Amino acid sequence: MADTDEASPERGRSLKLKPQAGQLYPGMIKRPVSVSSNSSGFRQSRFIEVGEFDFGGQSQANNPYDTDSRVNLTHVTEGDHLDIPPQPQSCPVSPVPGKETHASQDNNAEIVVGGGASGLTVANRLSEHPTVTVLVLEAGPADNGEAVIEVPQFNFLDGAARLMPQGRALGGGTILNAMLVNRGGQGDYNDWEALGNPGWSWTDMLPYFMRSERYTPVYSEDIAAQFSIRYDPGVHGFDGPLNVSYPKYFYNASVNFFDALTELGIPTALDPNDGTVAGASFLLVNIDPVNMTRSTARKAYYDPYVARPNLWVATEQHVTRLIIEGVAGNSNSTLANPGDGSVGSGNSTGVGGALFGVGSSTDTTSTGGGAAAALRERTLEKNADGELVEVNAADVTLTINPSSVVITTATPSSTANTEATPAQSSGIRILGVEFASDASATRRNVSARREVIVAAGSLHTVQVLQLSGIGPRSLLEKYQIPVAIDLPGVGQNLQDHYLVGTFYPYNNHSHIYPTLLSTNASFNAAAEAEYYANRTGPWTAGSPDGVAFPSLPDIVNGSTSIADEAEKQADDEYLVPGLDTTVVAGYGAQKSALIAALLDRNRAAYEIINNNAGSLTVATMRPFTRGTVQITSSEPFQPPAIDPRYGANPIDLQVLMAALKFNRRILATPSMLELQPAQFVPPVDANDDALMQIVKNGIRTEYHPAGTCAMLPLGLGGVVSPRLQVYGTRNLRIVDASIFPILPASHLQAVVYGVAEKAADIIKADWTARSSTSIPLASASAQMYSSSASLMTSTSTSTTVSMESSAPTRSIVSVLSASASTLETLVKSGAVPTSTPLVLPSIIPNANATTVDAEMHQGVVAFITWLIQLLHRH
Repeated sequence: MADTDEASPERGRSLKLKPQAGQLYPGMIKRPVSVSSNSSGFRQSRFIEVGEFDFGGQSQANNPYDTDSRVNLTHVTEGDHLDIPPQPQSCPVSPVPGKETHASQDNNAEIVVGGGASGLTVANRLSEHPTVTVLVLEAGPADNGEAVIEVPQFNFLDGAARLMPQGRALGGGTILNAMLVNRGGQGDYNDWEALGNPGWSWTDMLPYFMRSERYTPVYSEDIAAQFSIRYDPGVHGFDGPLNVSYPKYFYNASVNFFDALTELGIPTALDPNDGTVAGASFLLVNIDPVNMTRSTARKAYYDPYVARPNLWVATEQHVTRLIIEGVAGNSNSTLANPGDGSVGSGNSTGVGGALFGVGSSTDTTSTGGGAAAALRERTLEKNADGELVEVNAADVTLTINPSSVVITTATPSSTANTEATPAQSSGIRILGVEFASDASATRRNVSARREVIVAAGSLHTVQVLQLSGIGPRSLLEKYQIPVAIDLPGVGQNLQDHYLVGTFYPYNNHSHIYPTLLSTNASFNAAAEAEYYANRTGPWTAGSPDGVAFPSLPDIVNGSTSIADEAEKQADDEYLVPGLDTTVVAGYGAQKSALIAALLDRNRAAYEIINNNAGSLTVATMRPFTRGTVQITSSEPFQPPAIDPRYGANPIDLQVLMAALKFNRRILATPSMLELQPAQFVPPVDANDDALMQIVKNGIRTEYHPAGTCAMLPLGLGGVVSPRLQVYGTRNLRIVDASIFPILPASHLQAVVYGVAEKAADIIKADWTARSSTSIPLASASAQMYSSSASLMTSTSTSTTVSMESSAPTRSIVSVLSASASTLETLVKSGAVPTSTPLVLPSIIPNANATTVDAEMHQGVVAFITWLIQLLHRH
């Protein structure tokens, strides 16, 4: 269920720890010195010791994530060795051999803010290029002693506070989610494209979904037949980084559930990842098919590539703001402040308990002698003679790559980044980022020689932008933050798949239910023994896997009344009052898409989360409600205010109530009656008023916040373009769930991986464009950008136009509708008038050329813009 959830920190004693297998220390920057191969086939690397660190909390003697082969980052100094498991032979990307001088001299650093699923994916793919240095700054620790946080409370519905946990560790939510993997329907991504995002349809996204996964079919044909599992090899990847497969234990209650849905006319999606059917679905999970351990973003995209010399990760480094050329910045962000939260953004000290059992959490609330203090007290650097010496943090300059990334305690100069990506040649330039290990630590800066990619998640990406002066002007001015870009959509459009729990315990004790693991000690002990002996049994399976995504028409007998009610709503009727008109317009476009989805029998309206023990939780997949994320202070370690406004739009409540009524029909089928369910919540005799009250009181998050920096046109309240570039900037992109213009009907981790894979290709394409590599015109035209209006500003004043007859105008119309190759032919033949200064001289210097330098892309865009203006005149 949870795709980005996180547990609360458990307080414990402070221990001075040596690194465990796979562990990166707080503030430790991985710095490989050399890589070699020994006779056993393991790669060996040497790492520079950066210091010992004091972990608050208890150590993990039995880390649930280290039961498989992991990178062994032992506490070493120069000259020591460590073993790194060899990269799987079928992995598509080979690590770059380490070198004593392991970086080019180009200004090529990419900074990634956030080391979750999206951040590690894009960092991995960008660092495939050996001359490109990538630095990942992750606020949380590595998962061997993962810090867990709870994001601020918020009010909604009945005024009670609910929690919205988030993953704050290397790997993000993938280290603790419910592991469910699905993509949603084809129409979900076609809606993304229809909302103004060319290149983001289902057809465009499918290759990236496939690229990310290493699919292993279910181990038994009998099991596949029993649980309605089939797979289409045309929609799966078999050599990607992320293991996706099935557990080696299946609860028979899922068969009863699927049979009941069939009796009620709900179809079964035999392969839910082909995006065609709304119905019963046995979902994949991100699991290693051999050792039955969780496959996380860290295991998939980082650990096998840890020796790649141009990929750097620093954990427990919280980005406090972006450093923007010509903007003074938020002074409260820059100054250390021990009173500013002290524990990192979103940490809550009020709730205890470990999500993964005793010893799986660490206390990250220490402010005196904790990890950050240790980092400040002891840092090792090589001197001119190659010796490791200790330096003071106040004076330290950590040079990761002398020509690419420099971490200093001084603000980067305005000359640190002089190149803009072709996606947007005008706008502000991001010079780098400021970060700190905690609120009281000295702020440090890292310069971005190329661009900054924010991947901090739907809640904290917003916070980073707003603290940096990018967001709604009124909010920034409220906290006296200098306005760099007045961008109203930042923090708006918050969506979530919110759910209502149910309780129908099964009383047929001839079946095995997952609740036995917590209520029957001998059963759990036997399951544990089976798991460690054979990697089979109940410990390999999560409770929710056989689920369903029904359409609305299928559960209301074809009634359109709910969709009709939505159609009658004014666009701003249930939004936050006083929103910018562009944000309202953007919601209006989304609302039309949502209504169409509710009327479609092939598209899911909600999810039934079957836990195989008597809970059929219902979660809306098409939320009409929109919430907000806003900073509450100019202090960077103060958590933002999250207001999802659950239930603000009554359409969502009506869908959830219809879903609860359909649950009654499911429980009344012969297949489910065999399990002897007892209907406690909601009670079997609850009327509509009682059901609505249950909905309002029972709403919780499904841990799928998204949409807060939406990929939409600027006129629809968008924050990023289809190339994921923040409007008004030259070199700032966002790559996480915040860019979703509208939520797909799915769990989010597979979607985030797919978006990040596509983002990496977009960024690489822009590298190619900036390097002036000659490419075919057809390719150039496929990469035109939405910034043509700004490009036109600098050229239109000098343009002269002489079009007196209708024939040339008709020629221009043909150009606008032509393919790239046809446009090229027209240019060469002279059909496009060569007397127009803007056209040929600035776009195609040689009319006989068959290619266009990629650096001329912007001229092509300006050309098309000029043509449109010309048609408007004539």
